[in-house]
Amino acid sequence: MKRIVFIMAFVALSVSAAVAQRVAYVDSEYILRHIPEYVSAQKQLDDLSTNWQEEVDKQYGEIEKLYKAYQNDQVLLNDDMRKRREDEIVNKERQVKEFQRQKFGFEGDLYKERLRLVKPVQDRVAKAIQDVANAQGLDLILDKGSEVTFLYANPKLDKSNDIITKLGFKADPSLVN
Repeated sequence: MKRIVFIMAFVALSVSAAVAQRVAYVDSEYILRHIPEYVSAQKQLDDLSTNWQEEVDKQYGEIEKLYKAYQNDQVLLNDDMRKRREDEIVNKERQVKEFQRQKFGFEGDLYKERLRLVKPVQDRVAKAIQDVANAQGLDLILDKGSEVTFLYANPKLDKSNDIITKLGFKADPSLVN
């Protein structure tokens, strides 16, 4: 009997503690759009990505030309010449795939540039979120802009503008999602 009373008291205490937690949310995408350094970094990354993709497309275009020329000349080539042309096409394809991997792959150049340009801004935002949470006595801050799904969010709990102000910027209501 004592055990049941203890368990019920523990559950009641846990529920009341959960209700007493102060929760808020922020929209990290909205916050980041207010930071000129982030917007500039995103533009740089987009431009870099576009340039590299154009280079990849150009190289694949050259491979396509080589392949079409090979198909047209195939009946005229002896076995040795045919093998050399096939090897040339295969090697060029391998080079393009390696270029793609170096630029776009896991921990490739684009990833490294993203870390270099965006990580410092994200760190500042994280620090500002922590400061606002401590200053306002919040126990939990969720990110509306990430994978969290909100079925309903009271706008009073949105601390995004507080974070923007803490970072030294002025909130622009026209950037709201």
